[in-house]
Amino acid sequence: MTRPRVIEIHPDAPPKPAVGQPCNGCGICCLAEPCPLGMLLSRRTRGTCVALRWEGQRYVCGALAARPQGLRGWLLRRWIAAGRGCDCSLEPTRPEA
Repeated sequence: MTRPRVIEIHPDAPPKPAVGQPCNGCGICCLAEPCPLGMLLSRRTRGTCVALRWEGQRYVCGALAARPQGLRGWLLRRWIAAGRGCDCSLEPTRPEA
């Protein structure tokens, strides 16, 4: 039996959308593991991405916070799959009391 993974999610984070639905900033994907860009920035393949930021009522990618333009912006958005919809198959559950 596989041991459940525990990630800490901000209590005000929006609920995870269904796979394929637009991203709403729930942060579950980046809290669980870094994307290809996050692997470069974090220098690791597991754990929360170091670029993840809490802004307002949602998580955002800190690498895109400066709104990079041109080829650099395109590459960064591609690496994090921005605009592709939710691709995280993880389904969060609350811990038992």
